[in-house]
Amino acid sequence: MDFWATVTILFRRWYVTVPAFLLTIAVALGVFAVAPKTFISTSALVLTLPVTGGSVPSDPKFPNPRTNPLVSFDQGLSMTSSILIQALNTPDAAAEVGVPPGGEVTLKVTSGGTNPELMPATPFIVITCEAPTAEQALGIVTKMTALAQKELRARQQQVKAPPTTYVSATVVVPPTQPDEKKGSRMRSAVVTGALAFFMGLFAAFAAESFARHRRARRGTDRQPPAQPDLVYAEAAASNGSRSLAGREG
Repeated sequence: MDFWATVTILFRRWYVTVPAFLLTIAVALGVFAVAPKTFISTSALVLTLPVTGGSVPSDPKFPNPRTNPLVSFDQGLSMTSSILIQALNTPDAAAEVGVPPGGEVTLKVTSGGTNPELMPATPFIVITCEAPTAEQALGIVTKMTALAQKELRARQQQVKAPPTTYVSATVVVPPTQPDEKKGSRMRSAVVTGALAFFMGLFAAFAAESFARHRRARRGTDRQPPAQPDLVYAEAAASNGSRSLAGREG
């Protein structure tokens, strides 16, 4: 069936397509209204070395030169970031910052990328939280940011590093004000609306098929019934004519 034939059927069965179209809009709006809201908040930290470097001079008379922490990035900071990210992605850390069980809240601690193979490549720690409420998302990100700094200090104390060489977790992006994530709600509404539209299209073609079947049935019922007496008389006359012709022969 070509395009114009389809359009003709839709206009012919307007009493089916119009309610289906209105139902499509109503269902899409209803899904968008009842779909759960999700708010996103993020923060970012960068690991830096102290100005005196990451080592203690063996001779106090010749201290380490003072350097700018923002230009003292090396592979060691990236590895420290990777270790810290692994520690913050545990269920215990999530429970400590108030992530409730059940999957309503999504908390991710990464190096800023989605590829795990690139995790040791940067000294960044990016914290992202998706929660049903803005207050919950902001609160969890704020707590996780503080926990990252606390965990970093505890790890360095555990390995008995000199305090003057402690790596710092500097907040470069404070916890952002939560923004509503509308993409999932819009996708749900679009998918639901598309399904409702195709169901309306199916209803229109079903009504057209039913109407054609009904017309065909009415045409069959209107045909005149056969008359047995007339058929019998015609058959008898035909047989009599054959008998008469046989006798004459």
